Amino acid sequence: MRIPFVCLLIVLFLSPNYNYASDDFWGSTGHRVVGEIADQYLKSKTKRKLRELLHNESLAFVSTYADDIKSDKRYNDFYTWHYINIPLESNYEESKKNESGDLITGIEHCIKIIKDDNSSDEDKAFYLKLLIHFIGDLHQPMHVGLAEDKGGNDFKLQWFYNDTNLHAVWDTKMINSYDMSYSELAENANVLNKEQVKAIQKGSLIDWVNDTHKLTRQVYANVKPDENLRYRYSYDNFKTVRTQLQKGGIRLAKILNDLF
Repeated sequence: MRIPFVCLLIVLFLSPNYNYASDDFWGSTGHRVVGEIADQYLKSKTKRKLRELLHNESLAFVSTYADDIKSDKRYNDFYTWHYINIPLESNYEESKKNESGDLITGIEHCIKIIKDDNSSDEDKAFYLKLLIHFIGDLHQPMHVGLAEDKGGNDFKLQWFYNDTNLHAVWDTKMINSYDMSYSELAENANVLNKEQVKAIQKGSLIDWVNDTHKLTRQVYANVKPDENLRYRYSYDNFKTVRTQLQKGGIRLAKILNDLF
């Protein structure tokens, strides 16, 4: 018996496995790349501890958790931990801080809970999932953007003639247009020697934020409101996207190895 086309559409749309939203909140693919790359640089002891806390769930799997809980009002206090607003010609140290917290204070709080011997395994696992996500966010240039346009969310433009914003272009549009899975992107990350890895892991959280903010300045400088971005923009910038995802994974691994 043939299923009427309209009925088939309804079934697909209502199915919990059907992804009808092309933009997840880097988006889910980017965060999973960061988690997958981090796993390649973990020590055996760290991997064992992570398996215990995460009940065998991978870093890639839990990397989107901090976005997944955004729809639950109980977790509203964590919303400002996803980003930092810094004027273009400033840096983290000199910029006005958000009284509700930001990426740096959020990451520091996660680390504090995970290191505390009095924290329950449940609390450690919760803040570990947040930490994994926030290290990814720290390397997305528009998560270290301007307050006046909400990190590029109010910077309207087009992506292949479709209305969008600058934040979404860097979060999801370029990655999705490249059409590779998170595992394929992670597998094809740049081959680095030990010295290059150490150079990426060098520095503090604030150093890493300021490093990302240098890219933020370039992003704003090279695009105009209402511009229609297409193949050339991706050609010019996707290498930077891949580099930032790899940096995020390598630095996440360092933090986790230091913790465990």
